[in-house]
Parts: sequence; structure tokens; C-alpha cells
Amino acid sequence: MQKTALLVIDVQNAMFDESCPIYDGEGLLKNLQVLINQARSANVPVFFVQHNDEEFKFGTPPWEIHSSIAPNAGEVVIQKHTPDSFHETELHEKLKAAQIQHLVVAGNQTEYCVDTTIRRAFSLGYHVTLVKDAHRTWDSDSLSAKQIMDHHNQVLGNAFATLKETEEIQFSGEELVI
Repeated sequence: MQKTALLVIDVQNAMFDESCPIYDGEGLLKNLQVLINQARSANVPVFFVQHNDEEFKFGTPPWEIHSSIAPNAGEVVIQKHTPDSFHETELHEKLKAAQIQHLVVAGNQTEYCVDTTIRRAFSLGYHVTLVKDAHRTWDSDSLSAKQIMDHHNQVLGNAFATLKETEEIQFSGEELVI
């Protein structure tokens, strides 16, 4: 049995700004609500990561975690300053203290924070499941957001993570049933 946690990365208000919203933000929030509710119901810990930089200034409305998936009292919120949720944060120590060996990962931004965090989690020895329909990004100059997401699902799924759709995730008694 591997003790599991749900890791929700950078789902902050700025990403849903109507002037430049993340690809299919409503779909992302819907999938995250399902995952979070299911994890909480099964007593699987939910860890939130919050990015901090010039756009995401600590304590400002754009920096806040989106209200539809806001952390409950007592849930861990990790503050980070780089795409790697483990770099110069307490994430690894908090996961170890909770005896977590398996991470179910969702959130933003696919090609930066999600990708980097999954690769780092893998290198630290965690078993990782990427929820392939619960991470998002924006279009780039050369690729659509959907192409970026599909590409990262393929790359990460080939070497660093197991891929599952939201509907395939079933938490039970602090672990993921696959």
C-alpha cells in the first residue's frame, strides 16, 4: 500500500482572468472539484501549491487560489518561486512527514510547473499519477494549448508518470485505486 496525496499546482485567480484565460479553465475547475472532493471524502490529503512572482504577488487577488477549489482549514499550502514545487520549499518534508509515497498531480501550467514538479517528484522517488485532463496552459506562438497538453501527457506518461483521466481516479482509504 502506498499512501497517496493529491497535489494541486498553481490554480490561482490570475489564470482565469477574462482578458487572457487559461485554455478550458471551466473544465479544469470542474475536474479539480471532482478530484478534491473525492480525495477529501477518502481522507486522502490535498496539498496545494501557490506560485509567487511579479504577476502573482503574495496576498493579492490574482495570487489567491481560485475560490471554487479553495483549501480547507488545515490543508497544506506550499509557497513557491520557481516552476519546481520542491525547489526551496517545504513540500518534500511535508510529504515525508505524512508518509506520502504516491502523488496524484493536477493544475497549471502544463509545460512549466506541472512538468517540472512531476520530473522532480519522480527523481525523489515518488510514484506519480498525472491526471491528464486536469492540467492546463495557454496557446504559445507555435502550438495550441491542447497540443502542448497532449505532448506533455505523452512525454511524462512515457517515463515519469502514470496517466489517468479524472473519471478513472478512485481514492480509497488514503490510497489510489488503479
